[in-house]
Amino acid sequence: MAAFSDDFGSDRLDPTVWDPHYLPHWGTRAGTAAHYSLDDGLLRLDIPVDQGLWCPDQHETPLRVSGVASGGHSGPVGSTIGGQPFRTGQTVLEEQPRFEGWLPSRGEVAVRCRMEITHRSMAAVWLSGFEETPDDSGEICLVEVFGKDVEPGRSAEIGMGIKKLGDPRLVHDFAAPRLAIDVAEWHEYAVRWDDASAVFSVDGEAVRTCHHPPTYPLQVMVAVFDFPDWSRGDDDHLVPAYELDRISGSD
Repeated sequence: MAAFSDDFGSDRLDPTVWDPHYLPHWGTRAGTAAHYSLDDGLLRLDIPVDQGLWCPDQHETPLRVSGVASGGHSGPVGSTIGGQPFRTGQTVLEEQPRFEGWLPSRGEVAVRCRMEITHRSMAAVWLSGFEETPDDSGEICLVEVFGKDVEPGRSAEIGMGIKKLGDPRLVHDFAAPRLAIDVAEWHEYAVRWDDASAVFSVDGEAVRTCHHPPTYPLQVMVAVFDFPDWSRGDDDHLVPAYELDRISGSD
């Protein structure tokens, strides 16, 4: 993996690196587009109150998403060729061109970010198999935080590890240790991996080590999610957001 860095200093996302859609092959590009802005060197992904549901006719529970991805592809309409299916036998609704923006396979990926999430939202960065074959579908989850697991200003459960998903060669090894950090403030989350192990760190301190991570090409995905079913009845005005000021990689 060649060295990579994006500090979001431009007035638009780099189209050679990022696609501002979340799994558009299972829906449509229009229906999966992210709501985001770039300002003063920050990428802000958020979900405004009027943003529609993601894949409403297919996803079992209501879900809203704003996300960007560094890769993606699909087969033709009606085929099952596409990354991260969430239903058995799922078929492509809108064919997507092959996009290879940034596909690390080993080395280090680090992100400096902050989260504005509550009991009904989450934010995450994960590295998902590009899926040249269905087996190449494992994930390295760099950071995953549910707002319901946050003690504002004090601590949060920080998810990290390997998700086996459709890769029979991997061992599922994911955990969310509680760390004494405020996720609304800026922190650096990172993973360094090779054939033998993946070491996850927060602000330069190693937190977890997992063995035998995937080392096939992985697309980097960044997203904030809202779960309307988790509403308490007085929270539809909330706007979850995820801000990044840098994401980088090295081999």
